[in-house]
Amino acid sequence: MVRTESPICDFDLPAVDFKLKGVDGKHYDLNSLKGPNGLLIMFICNHCPYVKSIINRIIRDTSELKRLGVNSVGIMSNDPNDYEEDSFENMKKIASDLNFPFPYLIDETQEVARSYGAVCTPDFFGYNNNLGLQYRGRLDESRKESVTDAKRELFEAMSTIANTGKGPVDQIPSMGCSIKWFD
Repeated sequence: MVRTESPICDFDLPAVDFKLKGVDGKHYDLNSLKGPNGLLIMFICNHCPYVKSIINRIIRDTSELKRLGVNSVGIMSNDPNDYEEDSFENMKKIASDLNFPFPYLIDETQEVARSYGAVCTPDFFGYNNNLGLQYRGRLDESRKESVTDAKRELFEAMSTIANTGKGPVDQIPSMGCSIKWFD
């Protein structure tokens, strides 16, 4: 496991369109996912200890963001040949077991992760209603350990984006396992 940090936010960089299959068997593209006040794209996976440690807070925050008109999507781009836990069958299982409130999609070619410049899991991309990038930071100050009363940085940023269309100037990068690229 290689610890990696996401780069800083490139404000207003447009979201890249894609079409990916979800664990529900449906196909999703950018326009079908966009909420009236924004979209949160999360590069996550099943095996990463960083994702595992925050997944319940991701579920909480994405549920609350939906009420603010911000939709969310999880994309798994790792090579499942190296990590069986990240297989499509296991993606279906974890999404069902945890009752994900967002579509969970597989990026089988890794083209979507590359087009977004995703580097780690979790890697968060917060877009406004015009699909201009406004947030590329962390969920909160926790790493692999839960921090009591941690400031909800991602949630607060996306709430501001929902209301104003603009993200915070100061953002702390996300940190997690590097994406497992095909050899």
